[in-house]
Amino acid sequence: MAEKSTELIHSAMITKDPSKLRLKPNLQDYEQSRKNFKWSDADNMVDWFPGGKINMAYNAIDRHAKGKKKDKIALIFDDGQGHVEKFTFGQLGALTSKFANVLKKLGIKRQERVFFFLQRSPELYAGFLGAIKYGAIASPMFPAFGPDAIRDRLLDSGAVALVTDSELKSRVYEVKNLLPELKHMIIVGKDAAAGELSWEKEMAEASDMFDATPMDPEEFSYMLYTSGTTGKPKGVVHAHKDIVQIHLSTNWVLDVHDEDVYWCTADLGWVTGVVYGVIGPWSNGVTQVGLGGRFDPERWFKTIQDYKISVWYTAPTAVRMLMAKGDDIPKKYDLSSLRANYSVGEPLNPEGVRWAMEVFDSKPFHDTWWQTETGSILITNFPEMPIKPGSMGKPLPGVEAAIVDENGNVLPQGEEGALVLRPGWPAMMRQIWNNPAKYNEYFKNGWYYTGDTAQIDKDGYFWYVGRADDVIKTAGERVGPFEVESALIEHEAIVEAGVIGKPDELRGNIIKAFIVLSPGFVDSPELKEEIQKFVKKKLAGHAFPREIEVVKSLPKTRSGKIMRRLLRARELGLPIGDTSTLED
Repeated sequence: MAEKSTELIHSAMITKDPSKLRLKPNLQDYEQSRKNFKWSDADNMVDWFPGGKINMAYNAIDRHAKGKKKDKIALIFDDGQGHVEKFTFGQLGALTSKFANVLKKLGIKRQERVFFFLQRSPELYAGFLGAIKYGAIASPMFPAFGPDAIRDRLLDSGAVALVTDSELKSRVYEVKNLLPELKHMIIVGKDAAAGELSWEKEMAEASDMFDATPMDPEEFSYMLYTSGTTGKPKGVVHAHKDIVQIHLSTNWVLDVHDEDVYWCTADLGWVTGVVYGVIGPWSNGVTQVGLGGRFDPERWFKTIQDYKISVWYTAPTAVRMLMAKGDDIPKKYDLSSLRANYSVGEPLNPEGVRWAMEVFDSKPFHDTWWQTETGSILITNFPEMPIKPGSMGKPLPGVEAAIVDENGNVLPQGEEGALVLRPGWPAMMRQIWNNPAKYNEYFKNGWYYTGDTAQIDKDGYFWYVGRADDVIKTAGERVGPFEVESALIEHEAIVEAGVIGKPDELRGNIIKAFIVLSPGFVDSPELKEEIQKFVKKKLAGHAFPREIEVVKSLPKTRSGKIMRRLLRARELGLPIGDTSTLED
């Protein structure tokens, strides 16, 4: 049992020849760094104001706008409609200052909540960072949200201002009379109506000079709402001091260098889009690409080619969708600019890592693990380290992670249990808005409980098993859904798979799989039997799906996580809980 999750793929360890790496990784000698690391060293990587004050947005933009990177391109924004705009750090500095001055003119107070309900756009980047620069708490929302999801977030947070556009605002008006604290609506697009403010007009009139507000390190910078299994979405609040760990992790994990062109595919409504699609790369002074429009494999490969992307951060769902289109499409493009690939959102199946090795000229995906609540990558595959496909990797220096039993006792190597972290890393959430009881649920026995189950192998690599409530107990054996899903998608007929436990009188639970078929394959009893044998051979006699249902698509969050609880709820006729972060 001890090596069960890891045996699947241990043999395929990917080693790296340091002499073949295009650039020397920023983090050299992981073990030594881990031993000697102090968070006070990371404090020195960012800029502080007198009296120990700091501002996250100042670090992301102003320190470059006022320095020698003033004329360096910070953002290449491609709207997906053939329109491309480029902004230097100096220009972004001016735009963020203008928006800060708009908030000042409106009389927005320090730490009041300013929300953004926009498609990805230059206005979203400038507004989000301008609000943080001003000292407000900024919060972006997914542009696909419906009226109920909008109401829940604006009402709970007591948001006083909302930036949206002429197309999306109609959804806000469906619930606006339920939002007594929402005083200002700023509309991007030239058709602001009575009672609304025009983004273009306000920005044109505002001064482009604004000194970032020196903030206490523990004052709040941004908040994001995340869905739970039950109840309303919860507002996860982060502080200005997060910048210390965001800067460090971007530098050490994503390994950005001055000459890189970086692309994070995540929407700003998701924590990855905020932390590693805005703050971290710009804090490190790197040029990044922003892409509007919908997912399209050809356009994605063309983006890598045309903008010479060298560091790419995306989600396993996107990787699987690219894989499903076959290997002929990437062959049409010059992808040689890529130097490092990363993934986040849910564990990346080994198949995706191996596919990248073939398609991107021996450049594997490095899986990264973290959460909205953790504020930064915490466990990861580092550039200088061998990769075990399917593994989460090792903890960031300065972060203590462990596997514990029900009583908080640390379990030995190979044992499966709760993944926990020692609280106190700089980017950790500071509160759940209006809900201290919910916040306190995360902490017990001196640990932060992630809600994930995992194990550690003999080399200190962490392996994800599942969400604590997803682990399936069948015929007395514990089975992690992720390992069954990983085995399933290694079968040529399967693009995606979601696995749940289904109550069974004989076995306690049986494993049921929901699968999306690859093009050219047709559902049949013979195919299902072949898949069952394939998984049984790969895993174990008890760890194969006794039921398989072919579906057109799987329910996923916009960050690409398969929502197994929805599969379970539909199967068993249970309440489905909050679905506001669903893709569709």
